Amino acid sequence: MATLTRLSYGGTAAIVTGMGLIVGFDRATASRATLIGSLVLIAVADNLADSLAIHAYQESERLASRQAFLSTVTNFLTRFLVTGSFVILALALPLGRLTPAAVVWGMALLGTLTYFVARARGVAPIREVAKHIGVAIGVIIVSRAIGTWILAHVSG
Repeated sequence: MATLTRLSYGGTAAIVTGMGLIVGFDRATASRATLIGSLVLIAVADNLADSLAIHAYQESERLASRQAFLSTVTNFLTRFLVTGSFVILALALPLGRLTPAAVVWGMALLGTLTYFVARARGVAPIREVAKHIGVAIGVIIVSRAIGTWILAHVSG
């Protein structure tokens, strides 16, 4: 369960962020270079900042140094690999097909991860998957709205 716990935080964050970024940028008609550059920045800079924050939090909670280090590394690698999968999609697919493919890929990853976490916790997986997919849909709707706002008010 400890490994699953370490994977679940970073994995969930990367999945939902990747989908949201792709949907928002698609609506704002961002270029492929802008999208891929943003995903890579998230995979590295945001990920390092988040991993450091997790590490500092765990140290403040007096978690054993080895456990804090493992959590930090696992979070970083999980987020990096998941975000990398969205970069691969962005490189492989034409922009018109990227958004639906990224949403399907992200929902499949999120549903699978949630299912295994729910099973490990001994709770009903279907209910947990539905809750997490519902939140992800909310993020997608907000991301699309932000992309629409950017297109109408910022792009020129």
